[in-house]
Amino acid sequence: MISRLFSAALLLYLLGYALFVVLLPRPADDRQTDAIVVLTGGPKRIERGLDLLERGRAKRMLISGVARTVRPIELAVQYEADEALFDCCIDLGRESVDTRSNASETGRWLEKHGFKTVRLVTTDWHLPRAGFELSRQVPDGVDLIGDAVESNPSFHQLFTEYNKYLLRRAAVFVGL
Repeated sequence: MISRLFSAALLLYLLGYALFVVLLPRPADDRQTDAIVVLTGGPKRIERGLDLLERGRAKRMLISGVARTVRPIELAVQYEADEALFDCCIDLGRESVDTRSNASETGRWLEKHGFKTVRLVTTDWHLPRAGFELSRQVPDGVDLIGDAVESNPSFHQLFTEYNKYLLRRAAVFVGL
């Protein structure tokens, strides 16, 4: 009996992992949103956010997880973006160090600005957990749109992220 329960749990776990891998989120469509939130930590995330902002797909952008020593001019130069865009329309979030604190920082930023639609830009393998965390922090009535930056993750990267996602969901389920 115990071995059957263990086998069933293992099978569910492996099927869940397979679905996680096969159903990685895709880039969002080109719809307009009030704001864009980019989580640092992966390639092409900031580039995606800047492209959307430059094309007028949102009014303002938060880059969450920026090191305290980084100045806006340095990001403008690094990403070949207009300096004026950083002055008018981009906020650098310097409080977060992980996905949970990204979500907290973003929730406060959204509440401060009163935005009703936000696009979350992060890597495809990171979006399920980041979206889950952010959905718990956004003010009521805010529409959250996931916008995945496609990547080529390794088995190890996907396996690690799947386990982080499951553990976080379990922690929330039990009230932690």
